[in-house]
Amino acid sequence: MGGKEHLKNPEQMNGEMEGTTVTLLNDKKVRSQGHSDNGDIGTHLCMSLKLMRVEKMNTCYNSEVKDDVSCSHFQNVQTACCIWEEKSGESETDTDSEEVTNDQKTNENTTKLCLGFKGTKSHQKKKPPDSEISPSPPAPFDHRIVSAKHAQINSFYNVERTELLGGGRFGQVHRCIEKVSGLKLAAKVIKVKGHKEKEEVKNEIQVMNQLSHNNLVQLYDAFESRNDIVLVMEYVEGGELFDRIIDESCNLSEVDTVLFIKQICEGIQYMHQMYIIHLDLKPENIMCVSRADYQIKIIDFGLARRYKPREKLKVHFGTPEFLAPEVVNYDFVSFPTDMWSVGVIAYMLVSGLSPFLGEDDNETLNNIVACEFDFEEDEFQKISDAAKDFIIKLLVKEKCWRMSASESLKHPWLSDSQLHFRINQKRTHTSCSEAEPPVDQ
Repeated sequence: MGGKEHLKNPEQMNGEMEGTTVTLLNDKKVRSQGHSDNGDIGTHLCMSLKLMRVEKMNTCYNSEVKDDVSCSHFQNVQTACCIWEEKSGESETDTDSEEVTNDQKTNENTTKLCLGFKGTKSHQKKKPPDSEISPSPPAPFDHRIVSAKHAQINSFYNVERTELLGGGRFGQVHRCIEKVSGLKLAAKVIKVKGHKEKEEVKNEIQVMNQLSHNNLVQLYDAFESRNDIVLVMEYVEGGELFDRIIDESCNLSEVDTVLFIKQICEGIQYMHQMYIIHLDLKPENIMCVSRADYQIKIIDFGLARRYKPREKLKVHFGTPEFLAPEVVNYDFVSFPTDMWSVGVIAYMLVSGLSPFLGEDDNETLNNIVACEFDFEEDEFQKISDAAKDFIIKLLVKEKCWRMSASESLKHPWLSDSQLHFRINQKRTHTSCSEAEPPVDQ
């Protein structure tokens, strides 16, 4: 059926940047069977980068259980003095200064008043005893504030140009070694043709300067020349999460998916608390720390934007397969836009299928707007109801109904107690399957 395809090995297609427009064609991966190999971009849907800021904002982000809660507006106040905050720390602020209902005032678990503080206080959790769910390791350097140097990278680093780690619309990524320290890093070389393109890359630098989290790749250095900007970043060698999805020899279990999605939500929760929207979440932008474990880091903040509650942001870019309905319809975007993409990724990880993928980009976008998907394929027969419920609560057309990152982490599918139970089940099953069979009498 259209809108649900088995994933296949991708072809590379590079986007082109022309003037004020960025043209993207499924980034570097094209999964649709209907795509040809001739590279003719005229036959595909082009996603053009546009930004529009509107002063008034009236969208809510109160995503309690769908049947029990309706969309609500939050009181508009200056964030420097006082902000209304959803229990997840990721609510949108309404500039229309509406009265908060008595139910909202008394429900301290849903909304609380915070003075001079933009993020929620993190709850102290016990460190999981299982090595399988240990957190991703920090970068091998302290977080730093980086600005692009007008210098040659070769003066400070040995760049292994013959070893390509990755590539796409942005350019190429090579391994490099810092001459002074011997530190192994990754150099992302981005070709720029003019001032606007340079500003886009500098926006990526500014975004990364604000983010310090173990599940987000860290920026180490940057260099600017006439024709390119090079970002020197934390080196991650485990390959893309997408590679594990399409690798037939890598049979991802539901427990594996939980481990991945939990870390993705933790990274996105931090980003949203820092008022950053990624806007390009997909398996290609999630790197595994190594090929033998489940630790991940989110990469590629080239399309990320800082969310300003008093402004409205519209975008029209990204990879069609993972776009939220509000992006397709050129409507306002905010934190729930990222959570839609998390829902698509979760669907893909548990099944190997893509929920909205069509024969071409037009069909894919139509499937997204229709927001029709199901779990009727054979791949879902052994998937838990909790996993399906998690996906259902993210793949919601109206963004105000979607779970936030914080709420997703509290969902039974990702809760620590449930996670430990499933890991123990997995270990028991593995040990039983590896035991010697009984001798026939």
